[in-house]
Amino acid sequence: MIPLVLTAALAVHRNAPFHWASTMTKQSAELARLQALDSYRILDTPAEASFDEITRLASLLLSAPSSAISLVDADRQWFKARVGIPMTQTPRSHALCSQAVAAASFLEVSDASLDQRFASSPLVNREGGIRFYAGAPLIVPSGHWLGTLCVFDTVAREPLRAEQRLALQDLANLAVDRMESRKARLQSEIAASVVAATSDAILAVGWDGLISFWNPASERMFGYDAARALGSTLDLILPEQLTNTHYRGLRLARAGGETSLVGTTMELSARRATGEEFPIELSLARWHGDGERDGGGFAAIVRDISARRALESDRANARLFLDSIVAHLPAMLFVKDSVTGRYLLFNKAGESIVGLPEAAVIGRTDEELFPDVGAEYRERDRSVLRSTGVETYESEFTRTDGCAITLRTKRIVVTAPDDRKYILGLSDDVTELRRSERHVLHLAHHDSLTGLLNRASLVERMDQLTRSGEEFVVLTIDLDRFKAVNDQFGHPIGDRLLVEAGIRLLRFASDRDIVARVGGDEFVIVAVGACERATTLADLVIAALSEPYSIGRFVAYAGASIGVVVAPRDGQTVETLRQAADLALYRAKASRRGGVCFFSSELDDEASERRMLEGDLREAIEGGEIEVAYQPVVSSVTGQVTSFEALARWTHPQRGPISPARFIGIAEESGMIGLLGTGLLLRACRAAAAWPSDIKVAVNLSPLQFESSGLVKTVKAALALSGLPPQRLQLEVTEGLLIRNVDHTFAILTELRNLGVQILLDDFGVGFSSLSYFERFPFDKVKIDQSFVAKIATSPAARAIIQAVVGLGRTLNMGVVAEGVETPEQMQALVELGCTHLQGFLFSEPQAESAFRHILRPDRDEAGVIASL
Repeated sequence: MIPLVLTAALAVHRNAPFHWASTMTKQSAELARLQALDSYRILDTPAEASFDEITRLASLLLSAPSSAISLVDADRQWFKARVGIPMTQTPRSHALCSQAVAAASFLEVSDASLDQRFASSPLVNREGGIRFYAGAPLIVPSGHWLGTLCVFDTVAREPLRAEQRLALQDLANLAVDRMESRKARLQSEIAASVVAATSDAILAVGWDGLISFWNPASERMFGYDAARALGSTLDLILPEQLTNTHYRGLRLARAGGETSLVGTTMELSARRATGEEFPIELSLARWHGDGERDGGGFAAIVRDISARRALESDRANARLFLDSIVAHLPAMLFVKDSVTGRYLLFNKAGESIVGLPEAAVIGRTDEELFPDVGAEYRERDRSVLRSTGVETYESEFTRTDGCAITLRTKRIVVTAPDDRKYILGLSDDVTELRRSERHVLHLAHHDSLTGLLNRASLVERMDQLTRSGEEFVVLTIDLDRFKAVNDQFGHPIGDRLLVEAGIRLLRFASDRDIVARVGGDEFVIVAVGACERATTLADLVIAALSEPYSIGRFVAYAGASIGVVVAPRDGQTVETLRQAADLALYRAKASRRGGVCFFSSELDDEASERRMLEGDLREAIEGGEIEVAYQPVVSSVTGQVTSFEALARWTHPQRGPISPARFIGIAEESGMIGLLGTGLLLRACRAAAAWPSDIKVAVNLSPLQFESSGLVKTVKAALALSGLPPQRLQLEVTEGLLIRNVDHTFAILTELRNLGVQILLDDFGVGFSSLSYFERFPFDKVKIDQSFVAKIATSPAARAIIQAVVGLGRTLNMGVVAEGVETPEQMQALVELGCTHLQGFLFSEPQAESAFRHILRPDRDEAGVIASL
């Protein structure tokens, strides 16, 4: 036999699953009951007479002091209606009704205080507590027990008779009916609110074909109010082409036939009150009435899909537009399957870049299309699949026609809605861009005309050499007569000469040497480790650059001056080396054309002295220490002084008199010539204003003064401040000024001439004289340079030149002034040749104004002017 203990254990083991399943079933049933209760939306609602009268009837019928419709929630009982009960709810654990719901049966208790189930309930064991209880279940059509219709008494009672129980249950059923009615009414109200508020048109049509329901949205959609629409046929809103179909379907449905439209959604057209047709989405359902008068028909929900159609059209257009953009994108766009690597999309730009048609690319892999680089492209695809962003590559690609291009490709992984991954690529042909970048980079380091290194690159390379401590020679080369070539042949020929000069210089450069163009006609050769051959190299450069330049049909001649420095002997930084080279070049050009000058400490001393002299000159100009000396100009006919030339003179406090050639050159180079010239002009005009009216004053103008836009204003101001009449002022210009910028110079001279002043051409014959100057501008006088006057007695050529200038002056009605007259013989010869005016030490050296008081006083003896000089 099996022991009793083992038998009991087996019984527990076998029953355990059943108890667990039973518990889960009860929990599910309770959850369903609570959901059913919630669906009635009755809990915590105000009192309603239809429910209150039921509780009153139950109380009267059973002669009970208390009655209630009790609804049992998850944790309470709530009274929808009550009689003789002060509270609206109690905890579920205290409620007798909860036992009725749990038992799912009619519950009656004669004396609750004697019933073990309820004796401990606070509703029972308190003073005046419940003794008698009877509860009939509230069972809704779904079969769920929501609560009870119950009666209470504070005294024990005999059990109810059968007819009393039946009556209480009938009242409970009545309460359920009213709950159902309330729920239906509430749902109808909700439905009515939805129908009234919805943006969709809802309408109903009876079997007679007449509209029987028309909601507000129908009024807005179709443009007819309800009064107009109700009782009308659907012809009101149907386009003409759909009316026959509608009536055939209606007849078929009325006869009991099936229609394919019921229960489906379709798209068709409708018509508004304005006659406008528009697209709609229609859903149909049958409805059945309650009698002959309301025998049923069709209900319809209509949605205006004009906006949706427009959106769909926009989207379709957008797709077409996007397809067009993709097709005509100026960059190659492609999409590849991430698994197979086969091309799925390839646009027109890709066809052009790769040289293959789309049909030849789609469906194939890189290895099949490009055997040489396909494996590399596939590896890039794998790389971007491992990445989380965009990857960019740039590489050379050879097209099918053999043309090599540079492609820059960006790849990114995109994920489709089905989670499949694709590789999206965008490739640009950057061949021209890279070529342009290389060109820009070349221009950044090279001269655009000659292709030699530019100044910035030269400085960079020299800086590297100085840092290394290596010896090297710097030859700073300036072309001689280059400006004359430009003026004679034009700038295009001058540019070609510069190119040729650069080519000649490259002949002498080794692989380590540097050749650069650092200015208009200035070049530099840096010879690395070639200090011992500096002289030879300089001589070779001079010889090479002095050779004729055959450019087209022209032959031009130039030369070169060279300043040479040796590093690190002459400087250990680029700046000091360049300064030393400039000093050497300056000396080479000053000594003679075609010269070579090596930097020395003496040059540096001279430069230091010059800088000191420049500072002193600035102080002298600003302090008004520059004096004015005057030299008379005499008429060869009358012997009278006709004018004085005003000349600047500077006596240094420590150095004594400084040559005008030196300090005026310093003033021009340092930018002080404008201030110096303005002061000299104003002082000369003020002095001349006090002279006799027949004596003029001549003032020299520096070529640099013409580079300022204020020269004419300066002359106007000097005349106005001094009160000197314009016709008594003579302004002297040199031939060198005219060569600088002929058009600009003549424009300014014309403005000055229009003021009334006279214009003299000084030092004629020693520069690059051009007779065309006299054709373009009517000079008042021309001054023959003293170098011709000095040789008038010994040089037939000098005498012939003077004679030619005098003849030119006579023909053009210009005065001719001979400068540097020092002997009576020279004076006699010049008078015989026809010079109209004479100037020189024979008459007087330049002196202070006070030295000529006897000439400048009003009561002077005009007959003896020359003798008095």
